[in-house]
Amino acid sequence: MGDVPVIRGFHFIFTAYGFWLPNDPRGSWSTTIRKWELLRYGEATKTDARHSLAEQVHDYHKRIAAKRLLKYPPVHFTGAQARAIALGFKRAAEEGEYVVHALAVLPEHTHLVMARHERHVDQIASHLKAKATRQLSAAGLHPLAPHKPDDPPSPWARGKWCVFINDESQVRAAIEYTEKNPEKEGKPRQYWTFITPRDI
Repeated sequence: MGDVPVIRGFHFIFTAYGFWLPNDPRGSWSTTIRKWELLRYGEATKTDARHSLAEQVHDYHKRIAAKRLLKYPPVHFTGAQARAIALGFKRAAEEGEYVVHALAVLPEHTHLVMARHERHVDQIASHLKAKATRQLSAAGLHPLAPHKPDDPPSPWARGKWCVFINDESQVRAAIEYTEKNPEKEGKPRQYWTFITPRDI
C-alpha cells in the first residue's frame, strides 16, 4: 500500500444563490430537486468530483431557462457586497484560527485557499458562509433582503466545492488560480489585509 497523502490545505469554492442549480448539466452536489418545476430540466446531477466543473461544455440556454424558475432571482454580488463578504470571512478566520492564503470574491462565486485545519471542511464552510451572510445583513447589503425583508434566505447555493491540497505544487497552483481568477472576468486582482502569504 502507498503512503496516505498529507493534506496541506483546502481550496473552497462557494457559489452564489442561483449560479449552480441542482440539475446543472455539468454536475452538482445535490441528490434531489426541491422545486418540482425544475424537474422539467432534468434530475439532480450529483457528482463526486473534487475540482471545479465550471468550464465544462454544457447547454447554456437550458441552464438559463431553468434559472427563470427559481423562487428568487440569481444573486450577483456587487463590489460593496464583496467587501462585506470578505469582512465576514475575516471574522470567521479570527474565530476559527483559520490561515487564509488567498481569496477572490466574484459576482457569482468565491474562491478561498486556506491551510489545513482540524475542523471538518463542512464545518469550516458553514462557518465562513454564515459569517459572510451575517456581515451582509449587518451592513444592510443582503442581496435577497428586498424579496424577504423579515427573514432573507441564504445568498449562497447549498453546499460547496472543496479541493484537498496534498503537496506544495498544488498549494502554489491553488493560490495562483485564486489570485488570477478576477482577471478572467475583466476585474483587477484583489488584496485583502487578513491574507497570510504562503512561505513556499
